Amino acid sequence: MQLNQNNPMTNNDILRRIRYTFDFSDPKMVEIFSAADFVTTREDIHSWLLKDDDTAFKKCKDREMAAFLNGFINYRRGKKEGAQPEIEKRLNNNAIFMKLKIALNLKAEDVIEIMALAEFNISKHELSALFRKADHKHYRECGDQVLRNFLVGLQLRHRPTT
Repeated sequence: MQLNQNNPMTNNDILRRIRYTFDFSDPKMVEIFSAADFVTTREDIHSWLLKDDDTAFKKCKDREMAAFLNGFINYRRGKKEGAQPEIEKRLNNNAIFMKLKIALNLKAEDVIEIMALAEFNISKHELSALFRKADHKHYRECGDQVLRNFLVGLQLRHRPTT
């Protein structure tokens, strides 16, 4: 798979890659959003998945991406009783990576194996720094390259023939 390392990752890119990796249909995407008590339509999803230069393209905002990821967690792991977590208004790569790790129930060793599939090596210590709170002295910001390679590794794991 060809990676464009120069372009910054967008929520739309991430949404496209997750949809492709897990082969989600439009109705399944609507179901995942609704698992986080977020209402969206097939038309919204379609416009987020279009290429950036398409006239019907719409930018997937952080709140929409957070709703999808929260729904993905509920879809994969089951919805917890009681009030659902509040949908974040702002996301960064660390939060996206953490939500994917939770949704897929991955341990550090699993993430390291997935990254290795994309020929990207990361140590357990480097990985743990990505999942720390931002005010922790060993916190490290998750760059686009790390998240991009994780998504490629996921694709190689779940759709190896592509």
